[in-house]
Amino acid sequence: MIWSDLRREAEAAKNWILSLRRQLHKHPELMYEEFRTSQLVQDTLSELQIPFEAGIAETGVVGTLGSGDGPCIALRADMDALPIQEAADVEFRSEVDGKMHACGHDCHTAMLLGAAKVLKQREESLKGTVKLIFQPAEEGGAGGKRMSDAGVLANPNVSRIFGLHVWPMLPTGTFGSRAGTFLAAAGELDITIHGRGGHAAMPHQCIDPVVTAAKVITELQTIVSRELDPMNSAVISITSIHGGEAYNVIPEQVKLQGTIRALDTDTFQMLQKRIEETATQIAAAAQCRAEVAFPGNAYPATVNDDALWETVQELAGELVGSDHVHEIPALMGGEDFAFFAEQVPGCFVGLGIRNEDCGATYSVHHPMFKVDEDALPLGTALHACFAVHSLSQPTE
Repeated sequence: MIWSDLRREAEAAKNWILSLRRQLHKHPELMYEEFRTSQLVQDTLSELQIPFEAGIAETGVVGTLGSGDGPCIALRADMDALPIQEAADVEFRSEVDGKMHACGHDCHTAMLLGAAKVLKQREESLKGTVKLIFQPAEEGGAGGKRMSDAGVLANPNVSRIFGLHVWPMLPTGTFGSRAGTFLAAAGELDITIHGRGGHAAMPHQCIDPVVTAAKVITELQTIVSRELDPMNSAVISITSIHGGEAYNVIPEQVKLQGTIRALDTDTFQMLQKRIEETATQIAAAAQCRAEVAFPGNAYPATVNDDALWETVQELAGELVGSDHVHEIPALMGGEDFAFFAEQVPGCFVGLGIRNEDCGATYSVHHPMFKVDEDALPLGTALHACFAVHSLSQPTE
């Protein structure tokens, strides 16, 4: 059967895939700085004789293969690393101080290049076009939005898109995802409380922004607990507080930072509105003034197309057995694959990489994060299966 053939071909390319992954892992680059990574992608596509366009959204690359006669589907991988000092004991650890592939994007890029290699070998049988999207700046830079805005889903128009993420909560040899909302809408918040500073021994001569900030923090928690349906998950977390430098001085201002998460975009926007109202009105009641901002790039919820998840379950079941394909709970993490899935039907899937025997037990964004590399050919195979199936049974 073709699916077992694709898995065998991916397994045969394992050393090639791992070599690419390890090169990327040793040289991590932060968002919109992925120039070396982008060049490796371009060089590899050139070696495979796959045409591509580079320089999209700074460092993004889109390769194309197939007959061109038929529908177009897309496979996506992200490329950027994180500002984390690696502590994992691997022979190919990061050679760049303060930077690490702590979210597995090196694996994502290598697996998609592996799929490019496998699909190139059967290009004449692909009745349509496969776009290989190598995307920068997933970690807060909204590279997916910039690539989408640049038209990577058009000319020819993409009818469906697929993406993978290494998933340390699942053991190697398994896949997991779900229909509908899989990952949360996510964004940042900044609140600055302005008061009137002075000597801490004479608080009556001041307007204390510290006490006001404490009231704001406490009241923000009631937005989720008292205003949302308990079945509609959301999070408002204040993660940074800064105000004052001395024991005996009430400061002029206090700065708060944090994150907002919600499992649907409408709820996320409602939280932003209520955060601004709550902070400004509490500050006003305390004779302070609050400035509220939502910096950075707000990510929409990642929503899987129901029919595509059914298809992916069937394909993954052929690769690893249906008992190793799991419907898993939605997660409050954010992912800018969502920008693509807003435009065309998409499916985003977790690839199990947890293995206690090799120390792959830490979660993403941790300095000890490790991946069981035995999982990577499975990711390559599922990419290839999605492409072959989609072009043999296209969605109208």
